[in-house]
Amino acid sequence: MSKMIYMSLPVKDLAAATKFYQAIGCEKNEQFSDDKASAMVWSEGLTFQLLTHERFAAFATKPIADAQKTSGVLIALPYGSREEVDGITEAAAAAGGKADVRERQDLGFIYTRTFEDLDGHVFEPMWMNVEAACEA
Repeated sequence: MSKMIYMSLPVKDLAAATKFYQAIGCEKNEQFSDDKASAMVWSEGLTFQLLTHERFAAFATKPIADAQKTSGVLIALPYGSREEVDGITEAAAAAGGKADVRERQDLGFIYTRTFEDLDGHVFEPMWMNVEAACEA
């Protein structure tokens, strides 16, 4: 059995969040979506489970953090090229997110940008030349 990650994210506006995740390349899995959740497939191994605050609270034992004010997780997404990193970051900005919430990182063998989704969750699309990174 292949390993998969289902990352549950609390969202204030499910419809808007669903559109945002579609704009950055995710596909909605209708089988695992309803009026309180959208299963947004990023890859074969990763699905972002967008949950209304009500649904998220049913699973969480702690208060829901306001990702606009605090950081709880940084989500790194690997890409095959610098251009793909730029592409998803620009798509996120065009869909209402915030691009480059910190400076771009370009060390030659690794290139990273950041963006926030509509709820403030931080993503770090990145490209890395693994061979060059091992030599550094």
